[in-house]
Amino acid sequence: MSTPDTPPTAGPAGGATPTDAEADPQAARAAMVARLDEGGSLGPGPVRDALLALPREVLMPQAYVRRSAPGEELPRWDLLDWSAPQDRCELIGLLYGGASVLVQHDGEPLLGRARGKRSGASITSMSTVVALTVELLQELDLRPGLRVLDVGTGAGVTAALACQVCGDQGVVTLDRDRHLTDAAAARLADLGFRPQVVCGSGEQGLPGREFDRIFVSYAVECVPPALVGQLAPDGMLLAHVTGASPSWPGLAVVRRTAGRYVTAELRAVPFAHRAGHGMARIWLSDEFRQRMAAEPGNWTQRSRLALPADSDRGFWLAADHLLGGLVRDFGAEHLVIGAPGCGSWMRVEPAGQRHWSVAVNGPRDIWNEIQDLAHRWRAARSPDRYRLFFDAGGGQRAASECGRLSWQLPPSHPRPS
Repeated sequence: MSTPDTPPTAGPAGGATPTDAEADPQAARAAMVARLDEGGSLGPGPVRDALLALPREVLMPQAYVRRSAPGEELPRWDLLDWSAPQDRCELIGLLYGGASVLVQHDGEPLLGRARGKRSGASITSMSTVVALTVELLQELDLRPGLRVLDVGTGAGVTAALACQVCGDQGVVTLDRDRHLTDAAAARLADLGFRPQVVCGSGEQGLPGREFDRIFVSYAVECVPPALVGQLAPDGMLLAHVTGASPSWPGLAVVRRTAGRYVTAELRAVPFAHRAGHGMARIWLSDEFRQRMAAEPGNWTQRSRLALPADSDRGFWLAADHLLGGLVRDFGAEHLVIGAPGCGSWMRVEPAGQRHWSVAVNGPRDIWNEIQDLAHRWRAARSPDRYRLFFDAGGGQRAASECGRLSWQLPPSHPRPS
C-alpha cells in the first residue's frame, strides 16, 4: 500500500530500541534475524545465512537519526558514527532495528564525513527496510555462480548479500551517485567482497552484458526496457512499479525462458521501494489530511455499496493506474482518499450493518470513479495480478488474464542527472 521509507509509509518491519543484549552488534544481528523469522519475512536458506553473517556496521558505519518533530519547518538530524563510543548503542538500534537507515544528507560524499548535526535540505539515500529486501532476494532464488545486477547500490547491503550467496565475481552493483558507489566499493572491500561497482544510469544497466538476476532497488513507472534486454535465459528481474501515488504499488516479475522468450506479470504488493530519482510523486499535506477528516463535503449519502477490501490489492493496483492522482491516508481510522492535484477527496465510514456513510468533495467524484472501476474489476474476475506485455517499441501494457481490464504504462524516460 505504500513505500517503506517515509513517514506515511512505514514498512513491514519497524525499528526497535536496543535492549542491553542488543548493544552488542552480533547479538543485535541475531535478534533482527529472529524477528524476521517470526514475522514470516525470512525463511531458512542462503539469504538468511548471509544476513546472519553480514556486519551492517561495516557497510553503514555512519547513519542519521532525525531529531526534529514531524512537520517542523527546518528538519534536523544527527549523524551518528561507529567510531564514537557514545553513538554505538543508538547506532546499533538503527542498523538492526529493521527500519530504513538514513545514510546520505543532501547528496554529500559518504567517505570522510564528520559526525554531528545537520539541518535543512533532505535525506537523499537510505538503506531499505530489511524485511522488504530479504523477501525480494529470496524470491530471486540466489545461488552460487549466478550473475547478479544490483541496480541502485545505496549503502551496498543488497550487493553484499548477493556477494555472500553468489560469489562476488558475478555481482555488479550500479548507482547514479558517485559518492554512493565510492563508499560502497570501499566498504564492500572491507568485508572482503570486490564486485564490479559502476557509476551510471540504472535504467540503462550495462549494455552488452547479460545477467541471471536483476534487482532494481527503487520504484519505477515502467520496467526499464534496457534491463529486460540484459536478462539471460532462465533469468529473472524484479522491480517495483508505481504511478505518482505511493499508495498502491505493484511488483513486476520478469522472466526470460531458456528459449529467450520474455514473460512477465505485475503483482499487487503491500510495500515498495522508494521512488527513483526524478520520478514525480504526489503526497497528502497535513493541512489536506485535516480538511478531509473534518469537513462535511459537497455531498454525503448512506450507501449499501461495498468497496473492495484493503486485502483486494489487485483492485487498488488497478485504481492507481486507471484512476490516477489518488493518495490514501493510511493514518485515518476509516477509508479516506484524496486527489492533491485538484483538492478532491472521499471519506467512507461504516454506518451500521452493511451500510456506509460517504462524503465527497471537489470536482472529482472519487466515490463513483471507484465504484465504476470496482464493477469492471469484478467483471474481470477480481484479479490480484496482471500479465505484463512488452512491445517492440518499448511500450508496456498490463492486462488481466481474461483481458477485460488493462492499461498502458508510461514510457520509460532518461532520469535527470
